[in-house]
Amino acid sequence: MKGLGASGIGPALTTGSTMLESSDLIAFAAATDLARAREFYEQALGLTVVEQNDFACVLDAHGTMLRITAVPAITPAGYTVIGWRVGDIAAAVAGLAERGVVFLRYDSMDQDAGGIWTTPGGDRVAWFADPDGNVLSLTQFR
Repeated sequence: MKGLGASGIGPALTTGSTMLESSDLIAFAAATDLARAREFYEQALGLTVVEQNDFACVLDAHGTMLRITAVPAITPAGYTVIGWRVGDIAAAVAGLAERGVVFLRYDSMDQDAGGIWTTPGGDRVAWFADPDGNVLSLTQFR
């Protein structure tokens, strides 16, 4: 099709166009109780709070803005909504467990004693939930 960009999905952009690959990502999660969410993300996960108001608790997740947004109710997604890439997953799991984080276990996965699953390709993943049931993960790539 004439006028499509290199991907063939959208229109070709002119030189100097602003693209999202050069823009900072903002991650979002929801919470029914911002004080409880702040305590978890700040104390258990060690993230720095940037600001908090009646609508959101904003955290610095290693340079990525994470906005925990206040909502009246949550229906947990059932899949990972936020994940972290770690260099040593066993150490990260142990450190978070010491702070009270409970790692999830799935019947269909062969997880080790720490709750870590090794993918067929050799990546290692562990899952846990925040106080509202949002599934979070750690991944150590092979």
